[in-house]
Amino acid sequence: MMYTRFLMGNLSTQRIGWDRYMAARLFKLRDVPDDEAEDVRQLLSEHEISYYETHAGGWGIGTPAIWLHDEMQLDQARELIDAYQKQRFAEIRAEYDKLREEGGHVTFIDKFKQHPVVVIVFILVALFILYVSLTPFLNFGK
Repeated sequence: MMYTRFLMGNLSTQRIGWDRYMAARLFKLRDVPDDEAEDVRQLLSEHEISYYETHAGGWGIGTPAIWLHDEMQLDQARELIDAYQKQRFAEIRAEYDKLREEGGHVTFIDKFKQHPVVVIVFILVALFILYVSLTPFLNFGK
């Protein structure tokens, strides 16, 4: 992190000694599956990277994330997580392709066949909301 100090009428950017030891956010946990978050925690622990975790709190307005204690380890941790996410993407994509070939993935038609009334109700509600939202604008010039 860089901090700006005012020196003799000029603005200059200097490193303050303690700022390199400040915490750095590494990985946001909002909408992250539990297994992925656990894998990231395990990956950091295996490589002896010191971290802590924040939660969204009772109202859900906080920032759930994994933070590093030492900003100097940030590059190493990001490289590890990038490699992990590439590997995870390849595995998940292969699993999806396998399900698709076997016909096991669920499509809109499958959902409609399973629960036709629910699907129709959701479509009608969406159309009603769209109608209510757009009517003032469509009748604006009249």
